[in-house]
Amino acid sequence: MNAPMHAAMLALDPLLIDPIGWEEVGIVSLKVVVAFVLLMITVMFMVWFERKVVSDFQNRIGPNLAGPWGILQTLADGIKLFFKEDLIPEKSDRVVFQLAPYLSLVPAFLVFVIVPVGGNFNDGNGGRVSWFGHETLVQVADPPIGILLFLAMSSLAVYGIMLAGWASGSKYPLLGSVRASAQMVSYEAALGLSVVAVLLQSGSLSTNEIVAGQAAEGFAGFIPNWNVIVTGFVPFVIFLIAGTAELNRPPFDLVEAEQELVGGFHTEYSSIRFALFFLAEFMNTVTMSAIIVTLFFGGPAGPIFFGLTWLWPTIWFLLKLLVFLFIFVWFRATLPRLRYDQLMDLGWKLLIPVALGWVLFLAARNVAQDQDWGTGGLAAVIAVTLGAFIVGGALLMGAINTARRERLADELGTTEFEGSKS
Repeated sequence: MNAPMHAAMLALDPLLIDPIGWEEVGIVSLKVVVAFVLLMITVMFMVWFERKVVSDFQNRIGPNLAGPWGILQTLADGIKLFFKEDLIPEKSDRVVFQLAPYLSLVPAFLVFVIVPVGGNFNDGNGGRVSWFGHETLVQVADPPIGILLFLAMSSLAVYGIMLAGWASGSKYPLLGSVRASAQMVSYEAALGLSVVAVLLQSGSLSTNEIVAGQAAEGFAGFIPNWNVIVTGFVPFVIFLIAGTAELNRPPFDLVEAEQELVGGFHTEYSSIRFALFFLAEFMNTVTMSAIIVTLFFGGPAGPIFFGLTWLWPTIWFLLKLLVFLFIFVWFRATLPRLRYDQLMDLGWKLLIPVALGWVLFLAARNVAQDQDWGTGGLAAVIAVTLGAFIVGGALLMGAINTARRERLADELGTTEFEGSKS
């Protein structure tokens, strides 16, 4: 195997196919710096945006003093937290306690490096652009296992929360971290199954190729070929719900329920370490929104006007990103917090079975299309899948109701027995 072919297998970015020199290293370094700066600016904007939108929902003013429309309030809060005293509890594990915030922050940034934020995907261009005489992609990296990297980083994020609660040496942070680990592990299954639905359609783990597949012409020539449409809308809904639970955002913010846990896993943190957790939460919100746009809504792909191929893809990406940032804020402003048993029931008893059934349906549909079974075969697949959904749903609900009746009967029997003793 020659060197260029081997490089193409390791990285899809054309910049890394040819022999790598100082120019290529400089371009990649520039990508990293620009991505980090843009992500930090976006996070600062997101904090201000959430406070202003929630205040509008609640008929309040919100930040309005630091800078125009209060847009510099986040910067002021960050400076204040940076100069506050850093307190470390006496009974804490000092090394782990200080390391935990970074374990939450770093995975959030590493997820963003695989997101295409620009590039012309029309006419089979694959998002390639020319910078300093070299062809490259408008993303930091495009590994062939891009989506697996996203799933791995989202799994690693729980370690920062879990270790923060454990290392604090206090029971309330520990309870918050235990809740977080159970919640995030539970919803990772549904999240992964919804991603599998996209992979069945795109046939690739590369985020660049997933976007390129959605840039093709859709049904009737004017309906977008977005995966949210092609996969039947259900995987998108599951991904949005599971992603919200992964982010520990309302209505799934039970890991930091103030009424029960004081402040959750970061109760003992102060100063810059608390700011890092705060930053990681909002950075995860931005990166999760970017992943949703990439997987289901075509990423930066969209129509190009006036020949400005370097501008319009980034504009489309930012507009789509803004929509989902607003949706996450909308959730916070309108939805009440779930009970923990409702949280677990939603994940294990509804999202996972529906996601698994929908993956099986999409796989059967693809087989019918590949084998050219025709309209009748496809209709039979849909009918069988619908019947399986109905039967499986009925059996699952029957089992849940039976267990609920038995539990109530045991509780009533215990109550009657204790009453007779008294």
